[in-house]
Amino acid sequence: MLNSNTHYVILGNGTAAVGVIEGIREVDKTGRITVISSEPYRVYGRPLISYLLLGRTTEEKMVQYRPKSFYEDNEVTLMAGYTVTGIDAFTKTLNLDDGSTVGYDKLCFCTGSRPFVPPMEGLDAVTHKTSFMTLDDAKRLSDLLGEDGTKDVLIVGAGLIGLKCAEGILNRAKSITVVDLAPRILPNVLDERGSALIQQHIASKGVTFYLNNSVTHFEPHHATLQTGETLDFDILVVAVGVRPNTELAAEAGCKVERGIVIDHAGRTGVTDLYAAGDCTVSHDISADTDRILAILPNAYLQGETAGITMGGGNRPFDKAIPMNASGFMGLHMITAGSYDGDTYVEDEGDGNYKKLFWKDDRLRGFILIGNVDRAGIYTSLIRERTPLSSIDFDLIKERPQLMAFSRADRAKKLGGVH
Repeated sequence: MLNSNTHYVILGNGTAAVGVIEGIREVDKTGRITVISSEPYRVYGRPLISYLLLGRTTEEKMVQYRPKSFYEDNEVTLMAGYTVTGIDAFTKTLNLDDGSTVGYDKLCFCTGSRPFVPPMEGLDAVTHKTSFMTLDDAKRLSDLLGEDGTKDVLIVGAGLIGLKCAEGILNRAKSITVVDLAPRILPNVLDERGSALIQQHIASKGVTFYLNNSVTHFEPHHATLQTGETLDFDILVVAVGVRPNTELAAEAGCKVERGIVIDHAGRTGVTDLYAAGDCTVSHDISADTDRILAILPNAYLQGETAGITMGGGNRPFDKAIPMNASGFMGLHMITAGSYDGDTYVEDEGDGNYKKLFWKDDRLRGFILIGNVDRAGIYTSLIRERTPLSSIDFDLIKERPQLMAFSRADRAKKLGGVH
């Protein structure tokens, strides 16, 4: 165990930052840790903002992602509500928006991402608008909605953010309309059948979709679509997508390819600079390609690895895969990996849908809708790159709970072989 006087600075205060803190403390109990975050809050469960609007959680519960004593227990100085405006990697100095400076010995970028707002004619004329990524976004949307349920809401974007927003405000809006350029919802997460199932379910709750369409012009309370139709709205939510926050890392000399490029230990290649989470490029082992994987499990594990590396330890993280676990108005889905190779499908037409993808003796990905109880078993097969020839995959396709044992072990334990 290392005891040091190292000053660790973490930019950002989300899931990746928590991983960094806990990683550092695993190997260095005495080094100073400072967290600088533009948001004026302790770390909170960002995916819960839709449930805050639904009334299923409270702000108090959202910040219980870690105990109230988390920063004190880990001897962390939290500078919440401060924005870093510049970095000098040579002098190891950060400039803050209040004119002050902070020095560091080792620094980790956990800067996450921000909403992507494409140029749309007339957007500036819309005063009652918001994105939907942060606690402040949720609070603003709640204020705009009020409590009378009389507002018409237009959501631009039929991805995870836009649809979770629709779920959150379903019982607080007079109407909800979703517009997206793609021909189906969740095009980056689901196949066509999966998209259709989720869309049918959400539409049955009263949400209207205009897909394969886009807004060509905004007025303060009207949107003109590419098809010429006009939609009236009181509130606009822009949920088109996100972009990684990489500007400070680039300024410091780090390599950026959409996201910050790191190795399996969280190093950027610039001395004493590390990165983790949504702002980075990960190696997706399910598709053997580099991409941005903006999902919580990877963010935490990358952060933990970066923290351990910063503290002088060694625990590389090389099992990143895309994964989404979400629910929409009572219908749950979990997806993981890449959708490539041979497939196995269970589709009984009752809202339960399973699709497995495998190639080269490895499970590459899966889609589960409705019954998602055994998702962890399939996820483990992908992450661990388990050879399918080493298990009874034909049986596991239908009954994944039997994956607790290898073929030989299962024969011994379940088949009475001694």
